[in-house]
Amino acid sequence: MAEYAAVRSGKLKLKGHKDIKPAKKHKSKKRTHEEAIAASDKDDMIKHGGFWNVQNFSQISGALAIEFGERCYIKALDNGLFVLGPPHDEGDSPSPEEIFTAFPVGETKITLKSGYGKYLGIDKNGIVVGRSDAVSALEQWEPVFQDGKLALQAANSKFVSVSPDDDSFYAQSITAGPDEILKLRCNKDLEADIESKKKNKGPIEEKGSVEQIEINYVKQFQKFQDKKMRVNTESREVLKSAKAEGYLHEVLLDRRSKMKSDRMCK
Repeated sequence: MAEYAAVRSGKLKLKGHKDIKPAKKHKSKKRTHEEAIAASDKDDMIKHGGFWNVQNFSQISGALAIEFGERCYIKALDNGLFVLGPPHDEGDSPSPEEIFTAFPVGETKITLKSGYGKYLGIDKNGIVVGRSDAVSALEQWEPVFQDGKLALQAANSKFVSVSPDDDSFYAQSITAGPDEILKLRCNKDLEADIESKKKNKGPIEEKGSVEQIEINYVKQFQKFQDKKMRVNTESREVLKSAKAEGYLHEVLLDRRSKMKSDRMCK
């Protein structure tokens, strides 16, 4: 994103001349979304129905589309698999089934949730699947930015691409070549998101102490058959280190699974 500097021009002052101050014009200090994006990027955004090309990790959150080629997006199927959708006309935005929700996990990884409410992960064959209700290591993805290009690395340390045979979505390449290069497109307001992150960093469930964070997720996933909440009583020291190192969700899932009452962990 281009940087804009405010320039104030000075006025020549003459001795004995009394300045008449002009009436102040009240301008909004907040730049609009369009002003926050360079002109060339704005044109690209319009061609993709308001979805702009992500340039760095800090921009990844909220509604997101995964683009291969030109205006072709990864599409979620109702069987938990994914394929590359058909090309869109210029100016059209991705279809609802081509829009995912991204959540940052630590400083380098994200999770992706489909419109079916399932987290994207990989199976033992490297096929991308969306069938999980909770996040483990298999549901974490690392966007890799280099030389103005982007590739997405799965939990098996391989990069995603699309099969030339059936347009299926998988992660099977240990290197990122032309077939693995993609674009992540977002439609959130950049300026509003920056202000929001300054005030409230991270998901609401991850506010407070590690004890409160665990309780927040237990409330979200646990079944209360007898109206009693069951929280793991083991030491929470491991949660502190997991939060700092970016694998908090995996540890929380493991702790919930030991309680036998979590609908996501059985």
